[in-house]
Amino acid sequence: MEPQSLKLESPFSLPVDSDNKATEFRPLQISPPHMRAFHLAWFSLFSCFFSTFSIPPLLPVIRDDLKLTETDIGNAGIASFVGSIFSRLAMGPACDLMGPRLASATLSLATAPIIMSASLVTSPTCFILIRFGVGFSLANFVASQFWMTSMFSPSVVGLANGVSAGWANMGAGVAQLVMPQIYHFCISLLDLPVSTAWRVSFLIPGLFQAVTAILVLAYGQDLPSGSYKDFRKAIKTPKDNFSEILHNGLTNYRGWILALTYGYCFGSELTTDNIIARYFYDRFGVNLQVAGMIAASVGLANLFSRPMGGALSDKMGRSFGMKGRLWGLWLVQTVAGLLCVLLGRVNSLWGSIAVLCIFSVFVQASSGLTFGVVPFVSKRSLGVITGMTGSGGTVGAVVTQMLLFSGSRFSMQTSISLMGLMMIVCTLPVTFINFPRWGGMFSGPSCNTSSSSPEEDYHLLHSGSDRKEST
Repeated sequence: MEPQSLKLESPFSLPVDSDNKATEFRPLQISPPHMRAFHLAWFSLFSCFFSTFSIPPLLPVIRDDLKLTETDIGNAGIASFVGSIFSRLAMGPACDLMGPRLASATLSLATAPIIMSASLVTSPTCFILIRFGVGFSLANFVASQFWMTSMFSPSVVGLANGVSAGWANMGAGVAQLVMPQIYHFCISLLDLPVSTAWRVSFLIPGLFQAVTAILVLAYGQDLPSGSYKDFRKAIKTPKDNFSEILHNGLTNYRGWILALTYGYCFGSELTTDNIIARYFYDRFGVNLQVAGMIAASVGLANLFSRPMGGALSDKMGRSFGMKGRLWGLWLVQTVAGLLCVLLGRVNSLWGSIAVLCIFSVFVQASSGLTFGVVPFVSKRSLGVITGMTGSGGTVGAVVTQMLLFSGSRFSMQTSISLMGLMMIVCTLPVTFINFPRWGGMFSGPSCNTSSSSPEEDYHLLHSGSDRKEST
């Protein structure tokens, strides 16, 4: 009877470890604090993806109205990625200093007026600046991953991170479907002229983003035990300054390797989203509607493929420790690279569609596997490492776009195959990652695992369950 009474006294609806982190992941529940934090995190990030990618579906109308050139449109696309790079880097330390809830809500509320101000754009320069500013909102990806790591035990954190990011990424696809409908609603039912209708349409994503931010503030909490501020007071931890947290993260070589790896899984996915519709339209002669449907399948695969990568990382971690997580990441991303090489070489329409669908699953699963490793790199500077890795994804997209898909140096199919080769090469450094406590792909834990190196001074999210990775 005593164990049952203890269970009844638990304030949590999910089983937890010694640090009150959930050891089970039940996405169909909304019970506080763990699953409520999960739903608030992914839904808030979903709204940011929706806002950021609400502009491309209306580009044909905006282009004609503002007299945009192809150069203007290309520069605007790059600007949106550049904004995301800087904001993701800054969001990491912000989470370390103030917690994910406040950092996430603040960014969403700050960037919501930017997407609304798209209705005031009158020139190509203003349009590029708007895309640059809206891209900052995608830094909420860092807060989302930080939040999941704060709430879920290492045994399920890969799955939690994968599902949160995968469901949030669907916001980009939903924007492609919904924004044209909002635009046509403004024309047909509100009887607005074209130049006014597309401007009014951008009030919706801005309001949506602001509402999700308010929900995060009203109903979320940083940690299972409560707010981040109260947690720091309770354990009487010395307050780190920004430079200490930043230095600790930037000097950890594992973070840089994972940033490079993520640059050629998520970065390759972003690049594919940009070019694949035009590729099928030009090479196989399909119409715009069919090309759009083929391209949409890439984003929609995030519903299950990225969560599947997170689940695989957790499974490999439970079975083989950190060695399993690293081998899983290397193998899946290498296969994704090989499929990308093949995609550029297939000469039939249906063969290309089949390879594209399989490639999408593997490349998105690689993103989930990457963030199955990130939480173990440095808990003292978890936000910095998360920000570095997240920024690596957008840097990879920018670099790949500029090297392979800008200008006419290579044919489109050759560029796709070269992108696959870059994925394979940039995944190889994963073999150099080694943790003194857990080992690496080709080595076990160091002999002296009782002491902790300075970079593993885990005073923020310390978890005794981390030791399971070595079993």
